Order: sequence, then structure tokens, then C-alpha cells
Amino acid sequence: MNDVTLGFDPGLATTGYGVVQSTPSGWRVLAGGIIETPANHPRSDRLRTLSAEARDLVETYRPCVIGVEEVYLATNAKSAMRTAEARGAILVAAAGFAVRGYTPLQVKKRITGYGRANKAQVQAMVKRLLSLSETPKPDDMADALALALCCHLDLRAPGRTDDAYL
Repeated sequence: MNDVTLGFDPGLATTGYGVVQSTPSGWRVLAGGIIETPANHPRSDRLRTLSAEARDLVETYRPCVIGVEEVYLATNAKSAMRTAEARGAILVAAAGFAVRGYTPLQVKKRITGYGRANKAQVQAMVKRLLSLSETPKPDDMADALALALCCHLDLRAPGRTDDAYL
């Protein structure tokens, strides 16, 4: 079985990504960063760019499963719609690969054991679980690494299915 997972924290302006591999000595980061799209470009072009760059990552790392953060209830409808569009672009890029969706609450619970953990607590656990010397930055990349770790944790769960997109 492939031991690489890829996580995406979607956003129209900035999407975080993280690639994690399971090794006999623990997890290690293969890649992490952000995909940025220029605000002055048409939204359709920005979504095409995001999808193409996400597809390049998928093709490069060929993960066994991809974790994508779910759009959750937001106070700003415009922002939520743009995040949902970015998510859609990532899902198109992930076609043919197993995908799992996670809400922020699910990520916090899986990574820290507490669904109401704050961002600093999640980042500290990501740092610890991945044996990093520093807290991963920017936040979008740290969140994406947490999503990739969620996939690894789910792969270990009894009765798991690779493609459990919710």
C-alpha cells in the first residue's frame, strides 16, 4: 500500500497543502506550502490555476488518500462560497484518487483529542507528530499537514475505507 497522504486547506486566495509519508520510524513531511492565486485575475482563471497546481501535486506524489477540509458554517456567505469553489477545484484535481472530507472540528479532535482545540494547540501537535524543529508556517500549510495526518490516522482505524468522502 502507498504510504503517502496529501492534505488541502482550500481557499480562493491561498490554499495550503501538505504531503506526509508514513515510515517505520514515524511520519515525515515530503512537501508543504501554499498555492496562491492573484486577486486581480478573473475567478474562473484563479480556480483553473488552483486546480492545475493541485493536480500537479496529486500526480507528483500519487497519494493513497487525499484529505480536504470541508466548508463549515461561516458568517460571511461570500467567503464561504469562494472557499466552496476552491474546494470544488481541488476535488476535480483529485479525480481518480481516494478523497476524505474533514470538518475543522474533526481535524482538531483527531490531532489533539479535543474538538475545541485552538489553532496553536493543533499546530503544536502537528509539530510534535511530525517531529518538526519548528511550528509549520504559514497557517494554511500547517492546517493541510493536519489534514494529511488525519488521513494517516484514519488508515489505521479498523473497518476503514480508502474513499470515505463525506
